[in-house]
Amino acid sequence: MGIFGRKDNETATATTTTAVNPDLTALTGEYTIDPAHSTFGFVARHAMVTNVKGSFQDFTGTLHLDGTDPAASTATIDVVMDSIETGNADRDGHLKSADFFKTDEFPTMTFRTTKAEALGGDDYRITGDLTILGTTKPLTIDLEFNGAAKDPFGNERVGFEGKAEILRSEWGLTWNAALETGGVLVSDKIKLNFDISAIKQA
Repeated sequence: MGIFGRKDNETATATTTTAVNPDLTALTGEYTIDPAHSTFGFVARHAMVTNVKGSFQDFTGTLHLDGTDPAASTATIDVVMDSIETGNADRDGHLKSADFFKTDEFPTMTFRTTKAEALGGDDYRITGDLTILGTTKPLTIDLEFNGAAKDPFGNERVGFEGKAEILRSEWGLTWNAALETGGVLVSDKIKLNFDISAIKQA
């Protein structure tokens, strides 16, 4: 099932079963990403010797899944940049400043899908438009479909794990500091990781 392609029309939903790997056509419908059970994280190399991990705590997103015609599926994600957390208040403040994300001027990061590919099994690859600091560039994400289930509260859920890499400089995030021993303080390459749980709308 290639998920997250672009489509102008929507198709009728079908009944979702409680099985972990239901027939894909039964997944067709509209979904809302559950922020309480989802993570949008990143990893940056610091001082050439260690990794710093962070995530965004405030985001919204929707999925349209079409199990019959997977390329007709869509996804939209909006992330509040001021919600960045890395476990250090001073570092978070620096990331929100004009050196990095300029959150006062550019409060939101967005992703809109443009293409989907099925790689076999539960593996997929999606491409979309990622906008940061007003700059839009393509981003490709490798996804694994984790299945579908009904939770104890009656919510029909689907789950995905994803990963990608970007060069932050391509979005204008160029601040850095040279190290006396050579190299720079912050890596240009950033690893992105996603854990997504989405609830089917009634």
